[in-house]
Amino acid sequence: MDSLHAPWRIRYILGPKQNDADGRSLFAAIGQSNDDVANHVIARGKVSYAVLNSYPYSAGHTLICPYRQVADLPELTEAETLEMQNLLCRVQAAIRQVMRPEGFNIGLNLGKVAGAGIVQHLHWHIVPRWTGDTNFMPITGSTAVLPEALNETAASLRAALVEIH
Repeated sequence: MDSLHAPWRIRYILGPKQNDADGRSLFAAIGQSNDDVANHVIARGKVSYAVLNSYPYSAGHTLICPYRQVADLPELTEAETLEMQNLLCRVQAAIRQVMRPEGFNIGLNLGKVAGAGIVQHLHWHIVPRWTGDTNFMPITGSTAVLPEALNETAASLRAALVEIH
């Protein structure tokens, strides 16, 4: 079995909880923010948005989030479900166009035991994959090797999303 090791994510796992003083999740706060560049938001819809993961497993690792803080799929409205799926398809197409991965892991983790880091706010993961997409650096040096900065990836994907409907 192949493994994708991402030991740099330990800062996220052991870091402060992902809620603000009002109990809003990080994703609810980003959804309400107007600073898309600083937050690495690459697309917004009426009820959901796409944001680069700040602790990515690979370059281009993107999250699709509803604005509303929702923990489980049955809690989503039909509009949220449809828009999130459409946004997921558009973002995957943009990543494929810009980054040319060999494959993708796409899914969501519902509940702490399933691996959800922000349990109260569900979000889809789009993780582009390449053969040998990890090397010795994350394993021995606890250092992520990403080919470009998040802001550069965000700008490239935003530009591609303009053309993808």
